[in-house]
Amino acid sequence: MALISDGRFVEDPWRRLADEEALPKTGKVIVSLPRLQHALEVLAPESALGVIVPNTTEPSALIEALPRLQLISISFPAFSDGRGFSLARLLRRAGFKGELRASGRLVADQYSHAVGCGFDAIEIPDDLAERQDEEQWRAAFNAYAMSYQRGYAGRGSILEARRRAVRS
Repeated sequence: MALISDGRFVEDPWRRLADEEALPKTGKVIVSLPRLQHALEVLAPESALGVIVPNTTEPSALIEALPRLQLISISFPAFSDGRGFSLARLLRRAGFKGELRASGRLVADQYSHAVGCGFDAIEIPDDLAERQDEEQWRAAFNAYAMSYQRGYAGRGSILEARRRAVRS
């Protein structure tokens, strides 16, 4: 899998564990949602813990774990299934400050929207990364400085800019 952050392909410091793998004592690990409660009980509070969830997950299923999680990866089964965007916004509204990652068959055209919804990174399969190289992702990331949607990634909203201009 290729990881894209700030329009660049980057190394992934996290390790995704299979459900049958033992939990390591150190390192950044991502577990499945069914395994999350066990990981919270077993791992030390300072452990770097992430979870991968389906895009159909209810935010309430993660609320209690949010303070312990450093990463939430939301699965996108297809580029045409946008439920993960809504889940990302709901998790940010619930106060999640860690890394939000979209994982699946997303395309570069969806990058700006993903950032606006609160995603920090996108993880795509290697075959898709070969067809849409880093240059395409960087261009998509830089395509819009602002949008109408209020985002979470530090980019301004067009509406907020207009309000500031009127007040000045």
